[in-house]
Amino acid sequence: MMPDQTSEHPALNNVDIGLEATGTRREFDSMGDVEVPADRYWGAQTQRSLQHFSIGGDRMPKAVYHAYGVVKKASALVNAEAGRLPQWKAEAIVRAADEAIAGKLDDHFPLYVWQTGSGTQSNMNMNEVLANRAIQLLGGTPGTQQPVGPNDDVNMGQSSNDSFPTAMHIAALSIIDERLVPELGKLAETIDRKAQGWMNVVKVGRTHLEDATPLSVGQEWSGWAAQLRACVAQIEQAREGLYELALGGTAVGTGLNAPKGFSRKVAAKIAELTSKPFVTAPNKFMAQGSLDAMVRASAALRGEAVALLKIANDMRWLASGPRCGFGELRLPANEPGSSIMPGKVNPTQCEAIVMIAIQVIGEDTAIAFAGSQGNFELNAMRPVIINNFLHCATILADGCEKFRTYSVEGAEIDAEKIAAHVNSTLMLVTALSPVIGYQNAAHIAEDAQATGATLREAALRSGKVTEEQYDKIIVPRDMIGDGLAGA
Repeated sequence: MMPDQTSEHPALNNVDIGLEATGTRREFDSMGDVEVPADRYWGAQTQRSLQHFSIGGDRMPKAVYHAYGVVKKASALVNAEAGRLPQWKAEAIVRAADEAIAGKLDDHFPLYVWQTGSGTQSNMNMNEVLANRAIQLLGGTPGTQQPVGPNDDVNMGQSSNDSFPTAMHIAALSIIDERLVPELGKLAETIDRKAQGWMNVVKVGRTHLEDATPLSVGQEWSGWAAQLRACVAQIEQAREGLYELALGGTAVGTGLNAPKGFSRKVAAKIAELTSKPFVTAPNKFMAQGSLDAMVRASAALRGEAVALLKIANDMRWLASGPRCGFGELRLPANEPGSSIMPGKVNPTQCEAIVMIAIQVIGEDTAIAFAGSQGNFELNAMRPVIINNFLHCATILADGCEKFRTYSVEGAEIDAEKIAAHVNSTLMLVTALSPVIGYQNAAHIAEDAQATGATLREAALRSGKVTEEQYDKIIVPRDMIGDGLAGA
């Protein structure tokens, strides 16, 4: 029997969050009665999931539930505007959803990541919590499903199959926009600022981990900044697919039990609530049978991880020493580096970034594999995908912030060590090739290496170049070009 749909408007009370009760209360679903903790808002299906899927310590990220609150709020508003849901019920559901969005109901979302692959149990966790909180606000008794039902009212016009991927997209975009892209942009800006200050400091270039022709410290750092900005562009491009929402497709994409126009209206409502350009997915069968948009967005995060790994590794190699390594870069000494070697300081922020990158690359592999596991009208690997994605985005954003604050901003160069390396490198001989030929220049470098002579000594000894020619041609500053594009 359908819950009471009367238009009578019960009072919406200002009841503080919480159920002052001890022991258990009896909740029910289609399979029967279940005892749940009396001080929790969740119901029978949530309790069943806690029993059947208490696997490890990985809980569904709270960001998913905050996003789900947006889904439920938008759906209630649209259903009320269409006259399918009494206004007073919608107001109670919306009030509860607002509390979920704000994180005020987080203690009532306990489920594990390792659950049904469609996310049905997390959807029902949300439905049950919002229903019981709405019942409380309306002066009713939680657990009765009156006057607000978790399935018929909170879940009206929806299925887990279309609402969970919608929540995934909202949650993913929230962390991309609010944390990841801003932190990545700040890191790129800081690196670029350092680059501009060192644009005229000539250093030895290195390829294959061997000496190469000169460039400037600023040019090297500008490459890192450009890498990060390219990552931002890739993430921004990849997130476009996340604006398309599956909501309205219900069970298999056909929209059964959702009213005509629901998908378009609810997407517009979500766009209004979030101030993001969400639209209904033009093909719900793709939106529900695959998770390709999430896979592409994850690949963009992997791209950021690859860039960060390169930058962090370069920095820790350049800072190696301080006496017996490259020693060209000085990183902030944030903490003692050894429990046994006094005075040792390590490039710990760089190491953290490398580990983060390794983790992200691994989790992206899991996302890609899970994304390949769609069967017919549903991809049932959703929880692992959104859990990995949110974890990757979180550690990347946090890592960028800490790396910028505690490593990049305080980094300094050792100008004397850099100059000494430039003066001792044999690869300056490259500038002689156009004048005396590649073979002759190579023999000069080989002679210098074999005898321990300076490049200048070996060049003059060869008789292939005069002192005047050498001093005119071998000018490291002239070898780095006039700008970032090189000579």
